[in-house]
Amino acid sequence: MAEAVTRSPPPMPGQQALPAHRSIAKADMSTLRRRAVLACLVGNLFELYDFGVYGYFTASIGHAIFPSTDPIVSILSSFATYGVGFLMRPVGALVIGSYGDRFGRRAALIFTVTMMALATGLTGMVPSYDSIGILAPIMLVVCRLAQGFSTGGEWGGAASFMVEYAPPGRRGFFGSLQQVSTGLGILLSILMAFTLSSLLGAADLGSWGWRIAFLFGLLLAPVGHYLRSRVAETPVFSRDSGHDTATESPVRVAFGQYSGKMLLIFGITIIWAVGSYIFFTFMPIYASVQLGIPMSLALGSTALATILNVVCLPLVGMLSDRIGRKPPLIAAALGYLVLTYPLFSLVVTERSFTALMIVQLVGSLLYALINGVGSAMMCELFPTRVRYTALSVGYNGAVMVFGGFAPFIATYLTRATGQLVAPSYYVMACAATSFVFILFLRDRSREAL
Repeated sequence: MAEAVTRSPPPMPGQQALPAHRSIAKADMSTLRRRAVLACLVGNLFELYDFGVYGYFTASIGHAIFPSTDPIVSILSSFATYGVGFLMRPVGALVIGSYGDRFGRRAALIFTVTMMALATGLTGMVPSYDSIGILAPIMLVVCRLAQGFSTGGEWGGAASFMVEYAPPGRRGFFGSLQQVSTGLGILLSILMAFTLSSLLGAADLGSWGWRIAFLFGLLLAPVGHYLRSRVAETPVFSRDSGHDTATESPVRVAFGQYSGKMLLIFGITIIWAVGSYIFFTFMPIYASVQLGIPMSLALGSTALATILNVVCLPLVGMLSDRIGRKPPLIAAALGYLVLTYPLFSLVVTERSFTALMIVQLVGSLLYALINGVGSAMMCELFPTRVRYTALSVGYNGAVMVFGGFAPFIATYLTRATGQLVAPSYYVMACAATSFVFILFLRDRSREAL
């Protein structure tokens, strides 16, 4: 079928208009692709650092903003505020995703990285509860909501950007690179938490030290903005934006024509989100507070698991380009379902760094199986005109409901049941649910984007 060639959208300030994919010389396309990939990955790394660093300072934030005679109550309050940020992710997905489908991925991603940096910096400036009382948690919640709004638009945009820039037959690999940058962002936040907890005593860390991590996030804004403002729009969006199929209402079309696929993404993302936030965000706090493992060792174990995940992601992405997206997803869901309870039993029984490391390394491998194919799989389900909106809403909806509050739910289950293995029940239930949804997935890895 002949490819329609119509008008192209005007270039954004500082951007050169990108012609159709086939009219660009191969060498020029390679240069554009490298520059675009670098800009997207660095910006995504900074974005995920800013959003994720909160999870590693929940105890310190709880001490400063939610003081209580019971440390578990303070941590629960802090984890609840951590989860509040996820409430805005679907909103950000709708608003920023719709903008990105109408005016381009690049412009939307410049906005998200700037907004996130500002919200993160302001979080580090929130006065303590002792200074301003109830206004302190209110201000913290507002900053967290702003972070959630930004992240809701970032993930889907970065996924679309990377996959749309991928050469034929390599969408799985390029999509996995987005998750590599996410892992590096988490690793950077772990490194910051490890450094501050090693250099500062508990009193200083709870009083002012945790703020350094958030103020550092503010400094990253100019770098992310600079890189993203100097890349071209994706070839796929540039090709399709002038077609008659382009829509002025991506949200209406997404919910009207693709609601079933959005629900499918929602269901598959459940274990994707829960596996991440239980094994990487919740586990260090759980090991330190509930099992008595020193926080520095718990963070060290989490860092090793994150490194393993980052190394495995491109390998899984390349594998999915050969065998399809569905086999790794099935293996991940079954692995979480079968192995989570034995893993929690091991760390509860042994209460050692070695046991914790085994648990997190296995969790990291399972996470890589779904994390390495998720971006490509989701992008392949939707056309260009609604891709950003539809996958953002489906993904962030599940992250909000099941992932963001996973640390809170896990902590609550432990307290309510008196069983230290109780968090495993939540993971297993989510794995079983996602497995059912994966069975209904149609693999589109061999089809044109």
